[in-house]
Amino acid sequence: MIHIAETVGVGSIESFLDPAERLHLATLMHGVVTDDGARFGDERRTSIHEIPGHSHEQAMAVYEPAGRVEIPGIPDAAEKILQAAFDRARPALDRVMPSITVCRPWTYVEYGPGQHITSHLDGIAPDPLAWPRQIAGISVVITQPDAGGDFYVETASDDRLWYRQAPDPAANGYAEGMWLAHDGADNSAAWFRQMPRTRWSVAPAPGTALLYGSQLAHGTLPVTAGRCAKFISWLAADGPGS
Repeated sequence: MIHIAETVGVGSIESFLDPAERLHLATLMHGVVTDDGARFGDERRTSIHEIPGHSHEQAMAVYEPAGRVEIPGIPDAAEKILQAAFDRARPALDRVMPSITVCRPWTYVEYGPGQHITSHLDGIAPDPLAWPRQIAGISVVITQPDAGGDFYVETASDDRLWYRQAPDPAANGYAEGMWLAHDGADNSAAWFRQMPRTRWSVAPAPGTALLYGSQLAHGTLPVTAGRCAKFISWLAADGPGS
């Protein structure tokens, strides 16, 4: 059963990646960015983020108004390292988010001066009664910026955030009392921009994995010096019998 606490919770896994793994990943991705960085940065015209009724360019302007490097198809060697780290972390994950069964393919992102990601919710799924379902996001910093770039989550008690209670929760794989967040919880929606929120920010050590529930608002502060490099993915539940 998926509990609401999993989808609004936060957590961390220290030493998710060891120094040798971080160096290997940094070297792999440096090669990709050096070979064709413009295609993943200034020349990029698509995004992993989508907003119904908006073009890719409009979604990018909402989520990453100053741009960023985004590489959703990372080298197989990098994917293998990160998935092995996920497998090692399963006992720690199971204690705080026991519904998680799978880690989706990883995406590499970089932020330079002035770049950031705006506050938003990932959501459980376009249809939260269908499978699979996103339980949480995961972010692992490889290279810290010299200043800025902190990750944050935002909590809110505003009723506008919550769309409805899950119907027939037990039959749909949810614990009793499960609430589902409103679609469109990002800066494209006036109600979300106006909603009072309380921000909690953190600058994790390189190699630490941050976990943030799929119904929890999150984003990053602008980098003010240097560059921030990280990998992100989503942790999901495959199905009711998984």
